[in-house]
Amino acid sequence: MFAVTATQTDPDNPLAGLTLGERPEPETRDGWTTVTVRAAALNHHDLWTLKGVGIRQDRLPIVLGCDAAGVDEDGNEVIVHAVIGSGADETLDPKRSLLSEVHDGTFAERVAVPRRNLVPKPAALTFEQAACLPTAWLTAYRMLFDKAGLQPGSTVLVQGAGGGVATALIALGRAGGFRVWATSRSADKRERALELGADQVFETGARLPERVDAVMETVGQATWDHSLKSLRPGGRIVVSGATSGAVPPADLNRVFFLQLSVVGTTMGTRDQLQRLAVFLEQTGVRPVVDRTLPLAEARYGFAALAAGDVFGKIVFTA
Repeated sequence: MFAVTATQTDPDNPLAGLTLGERPEPETRDGWTTVTVRAAALNHHDLWTLKGVGIRQDRLPIVLGCDAAGVDEDGNEVIVHAVIGSGADETLDPKRSLLSEVHDGTFAERVAVPRRNLVPKPAALTFEQAACLPTAWLTAYRMLFDKAGLQPGSTVLVQGAGGGVATALIALGRAGGFRVWATSRSADKRERALELGADQVFETGARLPERVDAVMETVGQATWDHSLKSLRPGGRIVVSGATSGAVPPADLNRVFFLQLSVVGTTMGTRDQLQRLAVFLEQTGVRPVVDRTLPLAEARYGFAALAAGDVFGKIVFTA
């Protein structure tokens, strides 16, 4: 079958290890099944794998990709939950992994996954839209509705509007009844954030009209100081990534003065993925797809993500 594979890692030239071509068919084990992939979404995780982050060298070569929507062996349209683990909340399993870390991922014509990882795809969602949910949109859903501790009408600041998680936060926050503010260095991305549902947009680091109830942090080092300054006393910063660097200044005096909570989160459970799909079905909210490419042209998608030339998600069709 055709697949997109990481054959080597290079922190300075990650695309050097990106290989497109034939791979063996996936093998299943007890409790696993095969899904025919119709669409798969690109994440920063895939780029980090090519840089050598979070992957052991003895796992190479490995098929990339965490997210997919497709058809199972019984002909059902499904969404693939990317977390391989056990327990009621697989994200808390210390032995958990994501597809493409230990087991081959979704950038292929077919992928093998545990049966428990399959969630029904609502008919109202296209395969391309559904493929965006398991990582970026599920992370945003958990940040807003699980970790942030907010009530409708609260003001939320989304740092770095443009990425998959950030665009999901804007759309979900608007649908959830929050007042959503967003920042970006790009005037074009600020304008698109308004079109997506943000109430106000600001240049990165700009002084806000008032302090917010919660900050959604996916940028890290470049925006951390601004996030602290923008938060009201007793507010909460929810962190799910650090695309600009993971070592921001602690500024503990400000943390203690504001009595704020800093909460880390990543991904979500299988049950939360199913509720997210229903939420989109009921509200009419849909993921922002920046571009759709055939799997054979995956290299162009990786290059765009590496360059930051993305608003929303890049999706590959098999």
